[in-house]
Amino acid sequence: MPFEFLKTAFATLLVTFDPPGLAPIFLALTLGLSPSGKRQVAVRGSLIAFAILAVFALLGRPALDALGISIPAFRLSGGLLLFFIAFDMVFGLRTEKKREIASDAVEIDHIRNIAAFPLAIPLMAGPGSITATMLLASRAGGDWLEIAGLLGVAATVVAICFVILLAAGRVSGLLGQTGNIVLTRMLGVVLAALAAQFCIDGARGAFAP
Repeated sequence: MPFEFLKTAFATLLVTFDPPGLAPIFLALTLGLSPSGKRQVAVRGSLIAFAILAVFALLGRPALDALGISIPAFRLSGGLLLFFIAFDMVFGLRTEKKREIASDAVEIDHIRNIAAFPLAIPLMAGPGSITATMLLASRAGGDWLEIAGLLGVAATVVAICFVILLAAGRVSGLLGQTGNIVLTRMLGVVLAALAAQFCIDGARGAFAP
């Protein structure tokens, strides 16, 4: 299993998940819950998020084949989508959107289903991470060893998010508002570069003789 593939997968999923950015949103969603309640929300949300990514990693390629969508086309469109998310991160729009989604969910379902929505989807397993997972699975090219490695990387990133959610109060306080902003901007720049690489790979595959 190429180490380069695992490294790319880890960097891409870590950036699209944006664990530090989840911390303040998680605090807002679970305001008033007991520590055990917050832990249950974090556990359930993490498991649901991983299950969603696993489904798209395993079934995303057959779904594309059934729809007649080529892998280069999906890489190109997925790269553009990731670039749009990176643009939001760099210019501070993504956090505000997350807050709006979280606020709407609390008003509609209050606390009962926040682990599934909006924590698991779309805050953790959102369009960016789902697209990235399908792109990485397509890059594996049907190699089940690499697919298993991708699932392992996804599980690792979800575990990192879970740990940060449990320590959300400390993490947010440690970074401070300025620290959270700077880190999100930096991750956005990294994601933009990864998105550009996906677009280059897609264009190369589409126009190659």
